[in-house]
Amino acid sequence: MNFIRRIKTRYLLHRYPIRHDIWHSVTERLVILHRLSAVEKAHLRELTTLFLHEKRFICVGIELTDKMQVTIAVQACLPILHLGFGLLSGWTDIVVYPDAFFVNREQVDEIGVVHQEERLLSGEAWSRGPIVLSWSDIEHDIADAQRGQNVVIHEIAHKLDMLDGSSNGIPPLHFKMVIPDWTTALTEAYAALQQSVEHHERTCVNAYAATSPAEFFAVLSEYFFTKPEVLFTHYLAVYRQFEQYYRQSPFGLHVN
Repeated sequence: MNFIRRIKTRYLLHRYPIRHDIWHSVTERLVILHRLSAVEKAHLRELTTLFLHEKRFICVGIELTDKMQVTIAVQACLPILHLGFGLLSGWTDIVVYPDAFFVNREQVDEIGVVHQEERLLSGEAWSRGPIVLSWSDIEHDIADAQRGQNVVIHEIAHKLDMLDGSSNGIPPLHFKMVIPDWTTALTEAYAALQQSVEHHERTCVNAYAATSPAEFFAVLSEYFFTKPEVLFTHYLAVYRQFEQYYRQSPFGLHVN
């Protein structure tokens, strides 16, 4: 089966190549890719090609060019660069809006009363369903890479978190990773962030990370790839766990 899969993969890479001018234009613009080696970029290009072939873009009020699709796909594949494309299986659609979009949700308050809540989102991920993205927010993330925000990576992190059927900030960990080490590192950092938010203190990461453990994992994954020095300096234990999980070292060195 692995042999057949490799044959199919080689066929897809040969049959549906990304045009060189588009690939060069997109990757040059994405600062988060500049740290990658030539070998890593070549592998990322292969993953991006597979992503474009196996996923379906659904546009709502916007037309996506080939370049725009590659821009989304390459960022979606960065977190799984050393994990394997299989982690992005089980879902197909990427819904893209031109701008942030409103969603209606039912919320239950502390006494059990159900309220309808309308929220403006730049992205969301559905379990076993699509990811939904705002193109204007994608563009903003690229133009201001120093913000530490990346909506595509954020939603892919949610997808990875959901692989075991739950969204709780603990994705299925690799064989040699120790679950208590992960939970201790992230729980302590999450509690410290929540305390800072409750005391209206300035936080080093987006305060939205204090919303839930799932959002904490997704937001800090954004920083891991866009501003790894923030995690290295302020959440070293989390950085160590993310290095092991993503099998990447964006800050430029491995921590022992």
